[in-house]
Amino acid sequence: MEDFDFIEMKVPAKAEYVGVLRLGVSGIASRMGFSYEAIEDLKVALSEAATNVVAHAYENKEKGELTLGFGVYENRLEVMVSDQGESFNFEEIKNRIGPVTYSEDLKSVSQMREGGFGLFLINALMDKVEINNEYGVIVLMTKYLDETEVDVNDQVQAKQ
Repeated sequence: MEDFDFIEMKVPAKAEYVGVLRLGVSGIASRMGFSYEAIEDLKVALSEAATNVVAHAYENKEKGELTLGFGVYENRLEVMVSDQGESFNFEEIKNRIGPVTYSEDLKSVSQMREGGFGLFLINALMDKVEINNEYGVIVLMTKYLDETEVDVNDQVQAKQ
């Protein structure tokens, strides 16, 4: 099993906390040695996923939480956003999650804005994007430190 550090943050699903999450990913990515451009990509992708949770996940409930998990590996950062606010069993969720396919996931993940633009933007900025929507929505976004490490099979269909 590959060695990694796991960091988890929970915040209320409110717009004013999206900036806190952006600071978190920026700090972690900076410590890992990501370029300025890659850090900006991570911040925008995270903002899209978190803003979707804020805008859509808890429409019928008064309160909700957003849980953010970071898998910090030697060669990549994996960012997991969940709209159920529950703690992650990171490895278990990764085993159940699958790649984004535009034919099915844009229909089933309606939270990703009209027409799927948020998901499209996340796909454009990240090296790999996976989704699980069994219990709410979990988005797993991967950014490699060195883009040459991205396996062709790991790339999302939209990036080809």
